[in-house]
Amino acid sequence: MADVARRAGVSSQTVSRVSNGHPGVVEATRRQVLAAMKELDYRPNSAARALKRGEFRTIGIILFTLSTTGNVRTLEAIAASAAQQGYAITLLPVAVPTQDQVRGAFTRLGELAVDAIIVIMEVHLLDSATVALPPNVGVVVVDSNAGDRYSVVDTDQAGGAREAVRHLLDLGHRTVWHLAGPESSYAAQHRADAWRATLDGAGREIPPLLRGDWSAESGYRAGQRLAREPGCTAVFAANDQMALGLLRALHESGRAVPEQVSVVGFDDIPDANSYLPPLTTVHQDFAEVGRRCVEGALRQIREHTEEHGTTLVPTRLVVRESTAPPPAPAA
Repeated sequence: MADVARRAGVSSQTVSRVSNGHPGVVEATRRQVLAAMKELDYRPNSAARALKRGEFRTIGIILFTLSTTGNVRTLEAIAASAAQQGYAITLLPVAVPTQDQVRGAFTRLGELAVDAIIVIMEVHLLDSATVALPPNVGVVVVDSNAGDRYSVVDTDQAGGAREAVRHLLDLGHRTVWHLAGPESSYAAQHRADAWRATLDGAGREIPPLLRGDWSAESGYRAGQRLAREPGCTAVFAANDQMALGLLRALHESGRAVPEQVSVVGFDDIPDANSYLPPLTTVHQDFAEVGRRCVEGALRQIREHTEEHGTTLVPTRLVVRESTAPPPAPAA
């Protein structure tokens, strides 16, 4: 900074003000300082600036897996929103979903000097009081029941599931089968609970629940079983990838979609409109989830406060060609 000040013929304080984007600098002086910075290849020391300001302009992300569409799109949205606010992200994957791994991730991010932490983790780990948080670091959690302990941002999982089931019932189907996600997932739990409650509230029979692991392969295996159920005319799959495998199994078994079986997914991934047939599905606004996560983290950073409670981002049903009224009963 002293070298830049000498080259530009100004004080070190003026260089600092230009470097920090302070508005109170004459434009001609600003250009003069910027030219000197360029000539000397000067870059501000971000670590020193962070120590001086007490903030690092970095948000830590703890993530269990990048193998699911929801996690990838949420991470992408958080990164984009953080960048718009002038923040970088530090990603720390958790290899194995255990309490020790999560504790270690929090400790590591504390050592890496982040201003706040966003946790994207479906598994039921943050309910335990044994997870130690870094001091004076705000925490926002995606997809969790931990609203009384942390600030939680989530898609309205239950609302989306209710809309999917009601759509199928309104088409005239007597009941709706459900292909759920893994038991360890809060999202899967919320969607399955809403499916069951909606059928129960409508006085409909509740079929046995089938489970998958979010993959198309698990959807295919479940679809092979459902294809052998003569009374199955409607299926709500907990995500679009499982719905894809389900569609393949029904097709191979000679069960036409939607003429014989209607299928609804969840997520509205970019390829859902290219399924055969195009998939009716529940749209999740991942960009809005990411934006609200970053907003919540920045509020805690700037106001030096903790936040608690859950913010739900609305969903909407996108009706395409994979749903129709049930087939007429045989004479």
